[in-house]
Amino acid sequence: MHILLSPLSWILLLAAVLLVAFRRLPRALRWIALAVECVLVVSICPVGANALVWQIESRVPQDSCAGSAPDTIVVLSAGLEREPTASDDFNSLESDSVERLMAGIALWRRSPGAALVFAGGGPYATRESAVLQKLAEEIGVPAERIRREDRSLTTWENAQQLRALAPPLPARIWLVTSAMHLPRALIAFRSAGFEPCAYASDHRYLPPGGLGYYLPQSSSLVKAEAAIHELVGEAVYRWRAAQLTR
Repeated sequence: MHILLSPLSWILLLAAVLLVAFRRLPRALRWIALAVECVLVVSICPVGANALVWQIESRVPQDSCAGSAPDTIVVLSAGLEREPTASDDFNSLESDSVERLMAGIALWRRSPGAALVFAGGGPYATRESAVLQKLAEEIGVPAERIRREDRSLTTWENAQQLRALAPPLPARIWLVTSAMHLPRALIAFRSAGFEPCAYASDHRYLPPGGLGYYLPQSSSLVKAEAAIHELVGEAVYRWRAAQLTR
């Protein structure tokens, strides 16, 4: 699935088709194929990749928490780079997981009486949320202020498993994750019955700057792939949410 969502895969596939069958294609189809190829190439330049990111991040609510602040902060794990050897193997965390953790702790320090909840299971015996909890404790968050769920594998499951916790979490929560992940996460949590206030741990959009902004780059390919993953995931989550309301 990752290959199908990569612009590079479609660039190479379309280039191969054009190389083999260009002269046999109708003139109109040639121009369409060349135009699509150009759009795909632009998508792996900073100008294209950041346009995709902006389309997602610009829809994150700027003031999503009117009134009194929630007393529960939910931090979503972004996964692990490898299997952790123990819950204190902090090097196993994805960098995005650490950024989300630090954002959640910064938010918690503004209201230290709040509960800090980590969500994330993962495929390994040592759960993502267990590593995050251990790191939070090392930083100074009291263990009694921390809760976690460790059975989920996806954002949708994050929301469903957190809703099933006992004792239950309040409906109104802070939801901490990256700005590019928030639109999809908000759909999942609202569908599970939460009233989430969005809190972005980071923003990935970069404005135009310099000639390199218009040239293909490996970092832009990674960014474009992540944005396309979020856009496709958001469409799937909207469909799932619509099924629940039928």
